Amino acid sequence: MKLTKKRFPIILAVTFCWLFLTACNDDDDPTPMEEDDIVDIVVGSPNFTTLEAAVIEAGLVTTLQGDGPFTVFAPTDAAFSDFLGDNGLTAEALLASPDLGDVLTYHVLSDEVLASEVSAGEVSTVNGESFYISQDPDGNLWINGSARITDTDVMASNGVIHVLDYVIVPPSQSIAEIAVGYTSASSPEFTQLVGALQRANLVDAVSGDDGDLTVFAPTDAAFQALYDTNPEWTDYNDIPLETLTAVLTAHVVPARAFSQDLRDGASLPTLNEGAMLSVDLGALTVGGASLNTGLLNIHATNGVIHVIDNVILP
Repeated sequence: MKLTKKRFPIILAVTFCWLFLTACNDDDDPTPMEEDDIVDIVVGSPNFTTLEAAVIEAGLVTTLQGDGPFTVFAPTDAAFSDFLGDNGLTAEALLASPDLGDVLTYHVLSDEVLASEVSAGEVSTVNGESFYISQDPDGNLWINGSARITDTDVMASNGVIHVLDYVIVPPSQSIAEIAVGYTSASSPEFTQLVGALQRANLVDAVSGDDGDLTVFAPTDAAFQALYDTNPEWTDYNDIPLETLTAVLTAHVVPARAFSQDLRDGASLPTLNEGAMLSVDLGALTVGGASLNTGLLNIHATNGVIHVIDNVILP
């Protein structure tokens, strides 16, 4: 159709009116963008396939699609792979575990906590148990000394996701129970330590589900080295009881300190009021005893164990 001089102004006016009305309609009644909920984000990510399967198997989909708000500390597939390998499990065994729901809810908080609000200390979870956040000297945040927070503030319509590089599980045994368990392992360990604690009547001090303790636990080899340098002692029974008690209490700090909480040059108070433990991160020693880097942050209901390769003599 050929535009005449009379038609052109009319068409131009109609066009401007349509654009104006459209713009007004957009301002008055905007169409909101629907934000994905926590489950949508997990399902939509290629890094959370094991977590997705676990959430479905545990029957937590509806819960995590609820209003919340929730904070989910989400282990990646690589995190699950490392956890399974360390514990001699398969993914199938994990998904079939009766404890699966408890493990998953241990990763969930019943509130929205952004990265700027995360700080070191005890945190209550939906599971009913607490986990513990530590900040290492480089500023990285860790949970229970084993899982590092690698990404933060993945926002969802009903909360927020922070990403973990390991799976966290609530502890089920006290410090004393863990130590006793090692004495009956295929390669027994801590037989001297447990015997010494029993002789000094200190087992109750490191038992139970309550309390916050850090035990620097000498190996059997560490005790043998002590006996080698003190020929009058062949085992803990030969050590004078007062001396034995002083030595053992110098290995216990009345606070829950994961390895990431330790600071170079710090002095840690102990249950032996006359003994402080100096921290040397360069030499990886506490109180002059070498830390066994392969056996740190053994989490217990009443604290944490770090294995050391020497007996500390206050």
